[in-house]
Amino acid sequence: MPEAASGLLGSAKRLAATLTSIVSTRLELLANELQEERLRLTQMLLFALCALFCFGMGLLLLSVFIVVLFWDDHRLAVLGALSVVFFVSGSLAVLLLRGKAQKKSRLFSASLAELARDREQLGAVREGAGHE
Repeated sequence: MPEAASGLLGSAKRLAATLTSIVSTRLELLANELQEERLRLTQMLLFALCALFCFGMGLLLLSVFIVVLFWDDHRLAVLGALSVVFFVSGSLAVLLLRGKAQKKSRLFSASLAELARDREQLGAVREGAGHE
């Protein structure tokens, strides 16, 4: 009887060690995914700010050039037309940004897949143990 108790206790200890190892591995994977997502978002933000600045300066200089080009004849019409173009472009950018913000993120997809695989394996172990 003591051998059965130590076998059961040893089995419980191995199970606890296995579960601890699984949880540790999943938490490390989760931390890695968070770090990668943070780096990706930071890079995207920096590139977006750089592009926004460059396009803004380009549009400003182009607008000044066009206004100066038509200064004598149609400066008010050109200013009005450029204003409409910029407002329409800004509205389109806001709509695109809102669409991107509402789209689902793939954050934690690898962790969730691993947890689902673990759940399937544990379910298969339980079914196998139940049939014995």
